[in-house]
Amino acid sequence: MSISDDDMIKVIEKVGPSVVNINTVRLVHDYYMNIVPLRGMGSGVIFDGNNGYILTNNHIIEGAETIEVTLFDGRKYKGKLVGTDPTSDIAVVNIKGDNLPEAKLGISETVRVGQTAIAFGNPFGFLLRGPTVTVGVISALHRTIQAEQGVFEDLMQTDAHINPGNSGGPLVNSTGEIIGVNSANIPFAQGIGFSIPVDVARRIAQELIQHGRIVRPWLGILGVGVNPQISQYYDLPSDKGILVTRVFNNSPAEEAGISAGDLILSTNQKDVSDMDQLTKEVRAKKVGDHVTMVVQRGPVRQEVDLTLAEIPSQ
Repeated sequence: MSISDDDMIKVIEKVGPSVVNINTVRLVHDYYMNIVPLRGMGSGVIFDGNNGYILTNNHIIEGAETIEVTLFDGRKYKGKLVGTDPTSDIAVVNIKGDNLPEAKLGISETVRVGQTAIAFGNPFGFLLRGPTVTVGVISALHRTIQAEQGVFEDLMQTDAHINPGNSGGPLVNSTGEIIGVNSANIPFAQGIGFSIPVDVARRIAQELIQHGRIVRPWLGILGVGVNPQISQYYDLPSDKGILVTRVFNNSPAEEAGISAGDLILSTNQKDVSDMDQLTKEVRAKKVGDHVTMVVQRGPVRQEVDLTLAEIPSQ
């Protein structure tokens, strides 16, 4: 759906005040092992004005000794780190202030390739008297990219250029609702930008606010996807599913009676064909959720009920 100039300006005026500048100071060692301050900057967006909660990227505030948040009207606040999740590159910062503007969180599940995408950032704070804005479309969904920080999954790709310092700012639709949090751009790739879907960011933010960390569920198995060749080689009863190769001690899978050599055919009535698919199914749930799996052991096929536990700390 195209958007007129007037409607675009309305979206910018609506969302712009909630986009903040984030300045950080890290303490690092120089060549002579002296401790020196290293300054960094990025963007964020206020999504809960009543409580002062801000969405941004983990890589912006990671290791920061101090966090300073500047609003579009010049107000400055000391930011407090609520929690951070390197796996998703999402972090939540809190400020204490009155009459804080906020942007509305939308729904990324309904986002479609080709729809308008507007990327906001505030890399220079009050110096620009407002955010920077770039406009494009959603060019791909469910992308996986390899970055220095690790592998990021299920990203939205946009051709709305994400300028330096705009990381952490919101990606919004034509009605001004946040559909993503801008996270990374690939240099020399014609301005391709990536954004974390807001459905993921919302879930991560809620857990960070509640627990201060991400509590991830755990099944406790290792396995390989089965194909006709593997099935024939191991003389398996099916050429589909996941062959369990290891079950960890004191894991939900062990407590449910699953053992190495079992064949997992489905999870909550969804067929599974490899560990990546099973891992995504588990990640979509919470600790304490119940999972029903169809497991085959030799000629016997049965349903196994288990309760997901928190993944053990390393």
